[in-house]
Amino acid sequence: MVKNSFISILLKEQEENKENRGSIEFQVVSFTNKIRRLTSHLELHKKDYLSQRGLRKILGKRQRLLAYLSKKNRARYKELIGQLDIRERKTR
Repeated sequence: MVKNSFISILLKEQEENKENRGSIEFQVVSFTNKIRRLTSHLELHKKDYLSQRGLRKILGKRQRLLAYLSKKNRARYKELIGQLDIRERKTR
């Protein structure tokens, strides 16, 4: 659970600066936190299909935000996925 504690530290840093709540980085960090919580929930409750649907929706939102960030600012994108330990998206 080292990853979750690291994410909570990132969230606390982001929450201190209330003006940046709409920033892409904050949104991706909060989505990642939700994804990790839902994933651990689904390991226990395999037939919770509504949570699976919610997880897929959040994954799609995070994917779209990361795609936008990679187009606009590649350095910030690389730094963010490095901090969150996320795989880089596949390119076609």
